Amino acid sequence: MAREKKAKDPKALLKKMTELYDDVSSEGREIFKEWEPKIERDAFVDSAENLSYYLALRRRDIRGLQSELSPWGLSSLGRLEPKTLSNLEAVIATLGELADESSPMARPSYESFVEGQERLLQNAEDLFGKKPKKRSTRIMVTMPTEAAKDKQLVKDLIAKGMNVARINCAHDNPKIWTKMIENIRHAAGQKKKDVKILMDIAGPKIRIDWIFTTRKKPKVKPGDRFRLTRNYTDLPPNDEVKVTVGCSIPQIFQALKKGDPVSIDDGAVEGKVVSVTDEEAVVEVKHVNGSSIRIKAENGLNFPDTEFDIELLTEKDREDLAFACEHADIIGCSFIRDEEDIVQIQQEIHSILGDKAAGMALMAKIETVQAVENLPRILLTASAKNPFSVMIARGDLAVETGYIRLAELQQEILWICEAADIPVVWGTEVLDNMINTGIPTRAEVTDAAEGGRAECVMLNKGAYVVEAVDMLHQIFEKMQEHQYKKTPKLRALSIAKMEEE
Repeated sequence: MAREKKAKDPKALLKKMTELYDDVSSEGREIFKEWEPKIERDAFVDSAENLSYYLALRRRDIRGLQSELSPWGLSSLGRLEPKTLSNLEAVIATLGELADESSPMARPSYESFVEGQERLLQNAEDLFGKKPKKRSTRIMVTMPTEAAKDKQLVKDLIAKGMNVARINCAHDNPKIWTKMIENIRHAAGQKKKDVKILMDIAGPKIRIDWIFTTRKKPKVKPGDRFRLTRNYTDLPPNDEVKVTVGCSIPQIFQALKKGDPVSIDDGAVEGKVVSVTDEEAVVEVKHVNGSSIRIKAENGLNFPDTEFDIELLTEKDREDLAFACEHADIIGCSFIRDEEDIVQIQQEIHSILGDKAAGMALMAKIETVQAVENLPRILLTASAKNPFSVMIARGDLAVETGYIRLAELQQEILWICEAADIPVVWGTEVLDNMINTGIPTRAEVTDAAEGGRAECVMLNKGAYVVEAVDMLHQIFEKMQEHQYKKTPKLRALSIAKMEEE
């Protein structure tokens, strides 16, 4: 029989908690002291201060302390993102009473516990529009080209619950975007709905420019090799290479090393570099989705372990950014790696809008390992000047970090952003099977419900996207009664109401 463990004495816990509080508050003040002079938006000051204390706390492993607090009916510190110091203060005040000692600090006010959550809710409303009546999570939809002509499609999306319309600047053109925006604004006005428009600047998405092969069926399978090259004028015959794919960015070949992983089409093809020169790399396929797969032009390329510098904004991106500054409510920034990328975007917007640049809302897509590692400074730099949100771009992020780490990282991003009162968009392949076939899988329904912890969830375009919006609305309506962020809501359960025999 296992030996029973006694709960830790409240006096010992009080000492531990007081020491933790002193360390966290001291380190947090030092972090905030560095940040404060850079913050131009008054609305972000309190959020930045809370984030500084949260980061100071999360540098520590406090799992042992959590298990010691729970038997006393105290907060185990698992939901302190929007109220870090107040949560610690409340636990210390209660421990002082349990230990019959004068508490080293006063019990915090109720207002201090809710002000962080209220800031986040207000920020979400400012960026994504008014909260729908029956759910707090907004729905974002990527506009298909048809939205420029099919007014009924736009009306149906809004009627079913779309709150944010996303225009992907990697596709279509300003003429088509203008028609889309006209249709969205008109339909929203008719429905008296607050629908925001996000224009997503393409950024340096690395893609296959062209393909050369002598094979009739140029599919690849594990063990095959393909050549990645920037030179299409001199293609030497090579029996071991089935397909040659073009990529015009020279920095890639200068940075690649033997053994580096290469991924195509969000991980549909995964391989390793077996040889590399300044002009090309030969890649051996290690894994494909299925028995074999065809590589196509325009497929995305990822290099998870390779760092290289490429321009954040192309000339086309700058033109698209100018259009977005005139027409969009939010500007999406792709492939952000660090705070310097944010500064470049802000400077470009300022050159277009001047003093009005501070009012333009920004969204950073977190899709690289570098972005995750630099997330706190990205949040600080962006929110210091602009209303700001984050999109967890789970497709590229999964390729960059590996699918195992994705589950962990998407939660960490949610926590860090909540501590900074930054709204989050849960993106990539949400209800993907539903959108394309009309039938959802069980796994993607659960994934969609998990996305309800974010302030907004993004759906891609597809034949059944209207039905997917309706389904997502119903999922969020149900889940809102049971969960907010990390906090379960204990609504009465019908399953618990057993009939008396």
